Amino acid sequence: MRSRPEPVSQAVALVYDPDDGAPRVLAKGRGLLAEEIIARAQSAGVFVHESPELVSLLMQVDMDARIPPELYIAVAELLAWLYQLEQQVEPGNGG
Repeated sequence: MRSRPEPVSQAVALVYDPDDGAPRVLAKGRGLLAEEIIARAQSAGVFVHESPELVSLLMQVDMDARIPPELYIAVAELLAWLYQLEQQVEPGNGG
């Protein structure tokens, strides 16, 4: 018997432009809105990472605001890891 996956309670979407200096909160929400954020990201081919602790902290950041310096390291590590994943799956890189 398979159990139904637990609904996502919170989601935050970040956008990064090097000219901005820091990632900004593009979208955030709870419940159905969180599920819609994730569904749209997945349908657009955007990587979705689960980190309840980081999402909880990012939910406190205002929409369109840059993330606070206290979160730079956590987000930078996530972006670096994502960059490595993308490099592995690009055509010509064995992916």
